Amino acid sequence: MARKPEKPEGPMQRERHSEPGESAGLTREATVKIGQQLRAMYDEVVKEGVPDRFTEILNRLDKGDSEKDRGHES
Repeated sequence: MARKPEKPEGPMQRERHSEPGESAGLTREATVKIGQQLRAMYDEVVKEGVPDRFTEILNRLDKGDSEKDRGHES
Protein backbone atom coordinates (compact mmCIF):
# COMPACT_ATOMS: atom_id res chain seq x y z
CA MET A 1 0.00 0.00 0.00
CA ALA A 2 1.41 3.41 -0.99
CA ARG A 3 1.69 5.94 1.78
CA LYS A 4 -0.17 9.18 1.16
CA PRO A 5 2.23 12.14 1.08
CA GLU A 6 1.81 14.45 4.04
CA LYS A 7 0.20 17.81 3.39
CA PRO A 8 2.83 20.55 3.60
CA GLU A 9 2.48 22.75 6.64
CA GLY A 10 1.74 26.43 6.31
CA PRO A 11 4.21 28.94 7.75
CA MET A 12 2.03 29.61 10.81
CA GLN A 13 1.63 25.90 11.55
CA ARG A 14 5.29 24.98 11.75
CA GLU A 15 6.69 24.15 15.12
CA ARG A 16 10.02 25.65 16.03
CA HIS A 17 12.48 23.42 17.76
CA SER A 18 15.60 24.89 19.26
CA GLU A 19 18.41 23.44 21.27
CA PRO A 20 19.14 24.78 24.76
CA GLY A 21 21.04 28.03 24.44
CA GLU A 22 19.88 28.47 20.84
CA SER A 23 17.51 31.37 20.24
CA ALA A 24 14.29 30.67 18.37
CA GLY A 25 12.67 33.27 16.14
CA LEU A 26 13.95 36.27 14.28
CA THR A 27 17.12 38.13 15.05
CA ARG A 28 16.87 41.62 16.54
CA GLU A 29 18.18 43.02 13.25
CA ALA A 30 15.48 41.24 11.22
CA THR A 31 12.75 42.39 13.61
CA VAL A 32 13.90 46.01 13.38
CA LYS A 33 14.03 45.86 9.57
CA ILE A 34 10.52 44.37 9.35
CA GLY A 35 9.23 47.06 11.72
CA GLN A 36 10.75 49.82 9.60
CA GLN A 37 9.23 48.43 6.41
CA LEU A 38 5.79 48.00 7.99
CA ARG A 39 5.87 51.59 9.31
CA ALA A 40 6.84 52.90 5.86
CA MET A 41 3.98 51.00 4.21
CA TYR A 42 1.47 52.07 6.87
CA ASP A 43 2.52 55.73 6.60
CA GLU A 44 1.77 55.66 2.86
CA VAL A 45 -1.72 54.26 3.50
CA VAL A 46 -2.45 56.89 6.16
CA LYS A 47 -1.37 59.69 3.83
CA GLU A 48 -3.85 58.50 1.19
CA GLY A 49 -6.77 59.44 3.42
CA VAL A 50 -10.36 58.30 3.07
CA PRO A 51 -11.96 58.66 -0.39
CA ASP A 52 -14.84 61.18 -0.52
CA ARG A 53 -17.36 58.53 -1.55
CA PHE A 54 -16.57 56.48 1.58
CA THR A 55 -17.07 59.56 3.74
CA GLU A 56 -20.43 60.19 2.03
CA ILE A 57 -21.52 56.59 2.61
CA LEU A 58 -20.53 56.76 6.28
CA ASN A 59 -22.42 60.04 6.71
CA ARG A 60 -25.55 58.55 5.12
CA LEU A 61 -25.30 55.51 7.39
CA ASP A 62 -24.90 57.74 10.46
CA LYS A 63 -27.90 59.81 9.37
CA GLY A 64 -29.99 56.65 8.91
CA ASP A 65 -29.01 55.42 12.39
CA SER A 66 -29.98 58.79 13.92
CA GLU A 67 -33.38 58.69 12.22
CA LYS A 68 -33.99 55.13 13.45
CA ASP A 69 -33.06 56.13 17.00
CA ARG A 70 -35.52 59.05 16.91
CA GLY A 71 -38.25 56.76 15.57
CA HIS A 72 -37.87 54.35 18.50
CA GLU A 73 -38.11 57.11 21.15
CA SER A 74 -41.81 57.81 20.48
